[in-house]
Amino acid sequence: MNKIIINGENCIMGRMASFVAKQALQGKQVDIVNSEKVFIIGNKKDILETYIIMRQKGKYQKMKGPLFPTMPEKILKRAIRGMMKYKEGRGKEAFKRIKCYVGVPAEFEKAEKISPFKLNESKKGFYLSEISNLLRGGAK
Repeated sequence: MNKIIINGENCIMGRMASFVAKQALQGKQVDIVNSEKVFIIGNKKDILETYIIMRQKGKYQKMKGPLFPTMPEKILKRAIRGMMKYKEGRGKEAFKRIKCYVGVPAEFEKAEKISPFKLNESKKGFYLSEISNLLRGGAK
């Protein structure tokens, strides 16, 4: 199997990101659907504070950057990027093989999807859609 489709609904972000990075480094094409429903475990206050700080780092400097995304699929892809050497050789090629989608595109509706590292019980944390809304200036 050269292509993997992952359903991100109720998956734990860090564990899923390391799994996806490993599969991409092995040469597989990885597509992640429902990336807005991926869950980040932790203290809500700490998670939100971390993401707000990362978002504001590049905002007030003369040099524009580092830029941090606010869209859920791009936040997830950035987390996966942190699990590999994305600037050189094998990691650069692997990073190109990863695609993240909000919702389920029509081409993947009938395809078989896997769900690694599902959230079993209710934990403290955020879904990526909630973090995305808060970073864009939604209600706090």
